[in-house]
Amino acid sequence: MDTRLRELGAFLRSRRGRIPPQEIGLAPGGRRRTPGLRREEVAQLAGVGVTWYTWLEQGRDIHPSEQVLRAVGRVLRLDDDELAYVMHLGGYRVTPSSHGRPRVDDVVVRLIERLSPVPAYVQDGCFDVVAHNASFGHLVTDLDALPTTERNTMWLAFTDADWRAAMPDWESVTRRMVAQLRSQSEIEPLADRRAALVAGLSAASPRFVELWHRHDVLQPRTGHKVYDSPRVGRLRFDVATTWLEPDPGLRLLVHLPADTETEERLGLLAARR
Repeated sequence: MDTRLRELGAFLRSRRGRIPPQEIGLAPGGRRRTPGLRREEVAQLAGVGVTWYTWLEQGRDIHPSEQVLRAVGRVLRLDDDELAYVMHLGGYRVTPSSHGRPRVDDVVVRLIERLSPVPAYVQDGCFDVVAHNASFGHLVTDLDALPTTERNTMWLAFTDADWRAAMPDWESVTRRMVAQLRSQSEIEPLADRRAALVAGLSAASPRFVELWHRHDVLQPRTGHKVYDSPRVGRLRFDVATTWLEPDPGLRLLVHLPADTETEERLGLLAARR
């Protein structure tokens, strides 16, 4: 922590020195030993004491609050990456809103599109499908025909008859999914959405209630999945899971054909879309 606080102080000094006073409405006059803002100017604009802010830049062990760091960040005009860095050094983490769906980088979207006919998608810690290619979208039903808010693989597994019929190992799959959902409980920004999902599934599925009360936990990882496609029959996959940052719980899942028969049937599936 001492090392992080020293780096935090050095970083704030570097950012303070790059802002001309006139950019934030201060008169440029007066002799300044260094370019940029004075410490007392930053302290006043951020609503903190000059001595306290001086200690912050000196890297002293004063444990700044998240609110104060955000206020200093606004004065120093930090961008998103810089603010995330400052929050990390202060012992906090900048994360997306718990209510909004995470944004997937355009490069990742292009990647999963290029992977077709291999099914691939991006899923968050609440099992919402936030991006997918056409192959995954037609693996069972037409995922694009559903409202965005209903594109949730756990919700579909427990409540949609077509998805349940397409999962020959439904019992074991749902057990793993619920354990994985519980393992994501430490991701605080997802708390509200996770609570809403648990409440909805509890009302809709006795099977979910049974599994949720087991309190099993399991981290998402590479595994094997089997689907009975209503269009081309049984498909077997080795599923590679890759975590994406900085959004919490966001991961890329790629369904690699586990045998030549699956590979051939994926080609047929693509041709029938």
